[in-house]
Amino acid sequence: MTTTLQLDFVSDISCPWCAIGLASLRRAMAELADEMQFTLRFQPFELNPQMPPGGEDIGEHLTRKYGSTPEQQAQIRETIRQRGADVGFTFNSEGRGRIYNTFHAHRLLHWAGEEHPEQQLALKQALLEACHRDRQAMDDPGVLLACVRQAGLDEASAQLVLTEGRYGDEVREQEDMYMSAGIQAVPALVVNNRHLVSGGQPVENYVKVLREIAGRS
Repeated sequence: MTTTLQLDFVSDISCPWCAIGLASLRRAMAELADEMQFTLRFQPFELNPQMPPGGEDIGEHLTRKYGSTPEQQAQIRETIRQRGADVGFTFNSEGRGRIYNTFHAHRLLHWAGEEHPEQQLALKQALLEACHRDRQAMDDPGVLLACVRQAGLDEASAQLVLTEGRYGDEVREQEDMYMSAGIQAVPALVVNNRHLVSGGQPVENYVKVLREIAGRS
């Protein structure tokens, strides 16, 4: 009998390591497809919940938050670009440009997970690409709806989610739950609601830990 693992990927759209971690996880899942089955869900985490509309210059943001210099930021950006290329995710060579509030994106992801779970991954991927590859404004409803279209979801329904403020309470509840459980940084992978895998792991690490967990199930 094939083991089925429930995977909850806790992450933020604006987090480059989340894009890398998801790409690695998907490769690990493909490698393990003959051994086990997976149910993958995306859970919300906001790195910058107080970010105002219009966002902030990414260089200024990183300097203020971490004290990093432009030279250090360029070096990290190149490391991220290379790590992404290794797992098939393309980062813009000039970085994101600005960083934005992602609350509305998380509301749309929650909607997709509730109403169209089979397409939640496609929406997540479209949002990550818009942010990190295309340098789009991730608090712009037009950008978010373009991602909805790319994922094959109904734009009119998504528009109602945005304009009527739907799923805001649910997103906040999920964010609070995972933070209360001790998740303070992302990406974080929760397997079967019991096992935590922190950070954007290489493919082989995900393969190893998923095999170990499946062996105990």
